[in-house]
Amino acid sequence: MPVRLILIGLGAITATPVLALVWPGMLDLAYGIEEPSDPMVAALLQHRGMLQAALGAALVWAALRPSFRVPAAVAAIVTKSTFIVLMISLPDSGWRDAASGVIFDLVTIVILAAIAVREARAD
Repeated sequence: MPVRLILIGLGAITATPVLALVWPGMLDLAYGIEEPSDPMVAALLQHRGMLQAALGAALVWAALRPSFRVPAAVAAIVTKSTFIVLMISLPDSGWRDAASGVIFDLVTIVILAAIAVREARAD
């Protein structure tokens, strides 16, 4: 039961950037940036929000389908790790504006890795 609740919680939080589709202020909350003046950048960030919603949905689905936990965890670990690497590689430590997202992703990676190992050993 705790793994199920953890995955549902992580999935719900992971999906929150999708709110940028209807509330551009979410970009400031999620990434520490105001609504971009460039429509292409805004569209890309909103698209990222939709992809985050899909990833969050996969984590929630994994909560309900134990056979899907390892693939969903690995997918989340890969995508979240990529985000962290890209953010840390920004010049002038620009990632600090999104530090809360980076910290959430780091914690999530550790939790998902533990869940993936536990589930893989259970098989």
